[in-house]
Amino acid sequence: MHLIVPFAAPGSDAGRAAARSLQLPNLARLLGQLDPQARDEGDEWSLSPPHERALARALGLAGADGAIPWAARQARADGVDVGDLAWGLVSPVHWHLGTEQVSLVDPATLMLDETTSRDLLDAVRELFFGDGFVLAWGAADRWYAAHESLADLPTASLDRVVGRNVDGWLGSNPAARRLRRLQAEVQMLLHAHPLNAAREARGLLPVNSFWVSGCGVA
Repeated sequence: MHLIVPFAAPGSDAGRAAARSLQLPNLARLLGQLDPQARDEGDEWSLSPPHERALARALGLAGADGAIPWAARQARADGVDVGDLAWGLVSPVHWHLGTEQVSLVDPATLMLDETTSRDLLDAVRELFFGDGFVLAWGAADRWYAAHESLADLPTASLDRVVGRNVDGWLGSNPAARRLRRLQAEVQMLLHAHPLNAAREARGLLPVNSFWVSGCGVA
């Protein structure tokens, strides 16, 4: 058995202050019975967070920082025939425009249902096809895209970007620039789309962009 406790090392001053007074007797008792096997010395700006790296090691998944092929693995579990293509997880998201930055809102707050998710995917499908991508639907919050440019593309995990400024996580290599252009096109298409108008009328956040992560070949 492997036990993974993610997000247990707060990076902010407020988080560290809270951790000093946090009482976790059961966790402390458990840790007292275990022997450390190795240390993970990654930093807070690595594309893959430490809990993903630990899980990848436990599952035998190989990949550089930001290039662990989670998308292909999850797509296969969702019933997608992944073949030998390079896949990326395409998460429908809401980008919040602030006064000084654009931040990514936790996708769980979108409360996407299957019908709306499928309709949104159909709405943006031609934009992806025009750039040579293959698309597949996996779940309401999981779309998949396949393209040769995703084979070695390092991308930031959603867990790295949620609640933070997206600019520092978008990447700058040619494949990442392709995705940034595609993101801009999708944002323009969805800006006044009837599906989003209907969501906003119900008090829900619009789906105005997407995030790609977990790229690689199965």
